[in-house]
Amino acid sequence: MYGGGYVFSDPEHQIPPDDPEKLAEFEARIDRGEKIEPQDWMPYEYRRQLIRLIEQHAHSEIMGALPEGAWITRAPGFKRKLALIAKVQDEVGHAQLLYSAAETLGKSRADMVNDLLSGKSKYSNVFNYPAKTWADVAVIGFLIDAAAIVNQVANSKGSYGPYCRALERICYEESFHLKQGYDAFVALATGTKSQRAMLQDAVNRWYRPIIHFFGPPDQESKHSKQLMRWKVKMASNDDMRNQFLDSYVPKVLELDITFPDPELRKDPQTGRWQFGDPDWAEFYRVINGDGPCNAERLAVRRLAEAQGRWIRQAIMNPQQSVTIPFA
Repeated sequence: MYGGGYVFSDPEHQIPPDDPEKLAEFEARIDRGEKIEPQDWMPYEYRRQLIRLIEQHAHSEIMGALPEGAWITRAPGFKRKLALIAKVQDEVGHAQLLYSAAETLGKSRADMVNDLLSGKSKYSNVFNYPAKTWADVAVIGFLIDAAAIVNQVANSKGSYGPYCRALERICYEESFHLKQGYDAFVALATGTKSQRAMLQDAVNRWYRPIIHFFGPPDQESKHSKQLMRWKVKMASNDDMRNQFLDSYVPKVLELDITFPDPELRKDPQTGRWQFGDPDWAEFYRVINGDGPCNAERLAVRRLAEAQGRWIRQAIMNPQQSVTIPFA
C-alpha cells in the first residue's frame, strides 16, 4: 500500500475521491516547498500525472540509447567509441533510476514496460528520427542533451522527492554527455568542408524535432498548468524552449552553422524567441506512433525484451530450469 491508500496497476481506470482536508494540507505543503515522499498522502491526479511523466522520461532514456548505440562500432576513433559506450551505458542507468522512482508511486516496472511495448505509453519525439551520419550523433549529444538538461535541472527542484533525487544524479552525468557532444560538434564544425556540410545537414534535419522536444505551446498543453501548480513541472514548455534557445542558438551560430529557419530571432520587445512554422501536426503524429522510426525503435525494444526474458526468469526463479534461446 502507498500513501494514498491504493496501489496502481492501471492508474487511468481508478479514480478514488480525494479528501478535501487532506488535499488542502497537501497543497499547503507544496506551497511551503516541502518534498512529498512515497508514504505521504497525495491526490490521485498528482500520483497519476507523476507516473505518466516519470515513466515517459524513463522510456525516453531507454529509447534514446538506441540511435546512439547503433553508432558505437562506427564512431570515428577509439576515444569516441569509448565515450559513446559510456554514454549509452549511462542512459540505460538513468532509465533504471527513473523506473525505480515511478515504482514508488504504485505502478510496477513490468506494467510500465508493457505499456511502452504496446504503444500505450509515450516517449520523447526526438528518439523517433534516424541518425544517418556521425554528425547526427554530435547533434544529439550536444543540442538534444542540452535540451534535456534544461528540462531536468528545472524539474529537479520539484515537489516529489524520489524523482528530484533521481534527476539530481542524472543531471551530473548529463553534463558530461553535453561536453562530449559539444566536443564532437565543434570538431565537425571546424573540420573539412565535407564535415561541415555533414553537420549542417544534420542540424537542418534535427531543428524541428528539437523545437518539438519541449512539447506543444503552453496554450495547447493539457497538463502543464496542473503540474506547475503542484510543482511537478517547474517551468512551462514555452519557458524551457526559450531558455534553451537563449543558451544554445548563439553557441551554434558562432561556429558558423545556421538553422533552417529565416524567422528564428529574438523579439527585442518581449525577449521571447520567435520561429517559423513548427508544424505541430508532425509533433502529434510522431508522438502517436507515426514517426520515421517509431516502428523500428519499438521493434528493437520488443526483441530485447523477448531475448532477455530467460535472464529475468532465471533471476526471479533460480530453482527452475529455463530455456536459453539462441539467435
